[in-house]
Amino acid sequence: MKRSIVLVLALALAFGALTGCGQKEEVKQTIRLSEVTHSVFYAPLYAAISLGFFEEAGLEVELSNGGGADKVMTAVLAGQADIGLAGPEACIYVCAEGREDYPQVFAQLTKRDGSFLVGRTNDPFSWEDLKGKTIIGGRKGGVPEMTLEYVMRQNGVVPQEDAVVDTSVQFNMMAGAFTGGNGDYVTLFEPTATQVELEGKGYVLTSIGQESGEIPYTAFFAAQSWMEANPETVQAFTDAIAKAQAWCIEKEADEVAKAIADQFPDTDLEVLTAVCKRHQDIDAWNATPVMKQEAFERLETVMETAGELPERVPFERVVDNSFAEKVK
Repeated sequence: MKRSIVLVLALALAFGALTGCGQKEEVKQTIRLSEVTHSVFYAPLYAAISLGFFEEAGLEVELSNGGGADKVMTAVLAGQADIGLAGPEACIYVCAEGREDYPQVFAQLTKRDGSFLVGRTNDPFSWEDLKGKTIIGGRKGGVPEMTLEYVMRQNGVVPQEDAVVDTSVQFNMMAGAFTGGNGDYVTLFEPTATQVELEGKGYVLTSIGQESGEIPYTAFFAAQSWMEANPETVQAFTDAIAKAQAWCIEKEADEVAKAIADQFPDTDLEVLTAVCKRHQDIDAWNATPVMKQEAFERLETVMETAGELPERVPFERVVDNSFAEKVK
């Protein structure tokens, strides 16, 4: 009898231990990610969140809107964010300043300018139309503003001579300034550009990204010390982004829109679908997280043309492709 009781207790304890193991939740690492703005342009990032790619990698992303590349970089440098999502020019500037633990790019998200030129009329557009006009172009020294100036010059319109580029308006205030009556043109990201158009307050005229050519427009970066201390985390994050990039390129625009809809609760699904299709049409998303050196050097040309880069910074100092090249 005693032997039977002991056997039952042993089996019960063993079952309880197995049940407990089955119910144990995997501990996830929280990543504080600061993005330059909240835009459909970054659809692969939001797809990685909503489709559970980060969760599969053992990560939980805590997303915040930095409201500008300079503010994102400040958050990373101050340790208020682990990873930043902004233009690589932010890393170039900090590296050029001679800072020791400057952030490095480890994964590229988009490969061309995602902004669109919006005007007040829907007439056939020519870059000559900008002459004598004012364009609200974003923060001076930011990639959107520099790329706009680069494209203007490529089309025979010299900034501040043939046309005024207004750099006094904060990035997240540009649409409001334009619809409020300031400027003749404005460059806007999505879904803001389409929403302004649907409200009848402006018209999307052309894609800045199609005009500029391939540029490493937006990328993920982190302090070198943080990456050295968390290499497995950086790799897991990069793996999730790579999976999402491939997914967004492979799927139809309506599927991408549905996947990221929870990130844009105030935007109609039809609008999201149209915006995703627009980004697919201009080939905005990088196919992999790897950054090409020639694209990086074109970015530095854009910065030089804008008078914002006194001296070029070597590609290998700013970009660490090792994680992107090891993607599973």
